[in-house]
Amino acid sequence: MTSTRKGGGPRLGRVGIWTFAFDGRPAGEVRDAAAEIEELGYGTVWFGEGLGRDTVSQAWLLLSATRRITVAAGIANIALRDPISMAAAERSLSEAHPGRYLLGLGGHRVSDAPIQVDGYAVPGRGKAVATMTAYLDAMDAVPLDSPPPPRPPYRMLAALGPQMLALAGRRTLGAHSYFVPVEHTALAREIMGPDALLAVEQVVVLDHDLDRAREVASEHVSSYRGAAPHQIASLRRLGFGEDEIAHGSERLVDAIVAYGGAEAIEKRVRAHVDAGADHVCLQVLTERPGALPLAQWRELSALTAL
Repeated sequence: MTSTRKGGGPRLGRVGIWTFAFDGRPAGEVRDAAAEIEELGYGTVWFGEGLGRDTVSQAWLLLSATRRITVAAGIANIALRDPISMAAAERSLSEAHPGRYLLGLGGHRVSDAPIQVDGYAVPGRGKAVATMTAYLDAMDAVPLDSPPPPRPPYRMLAALGPQMLALAGRRTLGAHSYFVPVEHTALAREIMGPDALLAVEQVVVLDHDLDRAREVASEHVSSYRGAAPHQIASLRRLGFGEDEIAHGSERLVDAIVAYGGAEAIEKRVRAHVDAGADHVCLQVLTERPGALPLAQWRELSALTAL
């Protein structure tokens, strides 16, 4: 079983970095960027899993390039590997880098219909809570022969809905929430209680040209309308209407993305913390998708003092 309370959990720091940009960059460039993120003082570096490096390879690359920072899978897609291989990877990474690897599990959807990405069908795994419960049970039951880590591995769930949030608080350290407004953070804290760990992803556009920043923010929000049914369901639960979701209303964009100068982004981070977040990981967007936003990471590193 994994550790299930904040007192026995990883050192995330108040603010971290979340990025998909590593996928499109050469390994050497990723190593250099990870080392700089660590030196800038961020507590955690989070990475997604799409059709770039698989989650285990990316974790090894980032852990081997750093010495102190926590490396977090946000998330490892359970549809892409069986529980045996995931449990073995979790143990191996945790044993080789004690206390520095956090496994976020997710990728479940409410049907078996695959998501289409550039014409390629990414599979689903069925009903979310039942599928994740069975997956956790199977991971915990694997009789591994590899050396055990010095402490139980760190594990969280990607969680948005009430049932998944409750499962996250009950079976793992807590929840990693993605594509959420501050109102969701307050709801997640209420459902999971005070002891569960809550790590919230926050999209940001660091740009004082507000028209340009809003355009980047709107493009990001619109990209999730047809490909992320669990996130759309979460927005509906939070009171966003069908027309707002379909057309990316100003209210929706402003709720999901913090944009403008560093002070606007700091205000949003503080709002999440006040609502119950333990950790906020910043996904920085720019006009150049796929590029490493090094300048923005450097400027926002002042927030690590929060």
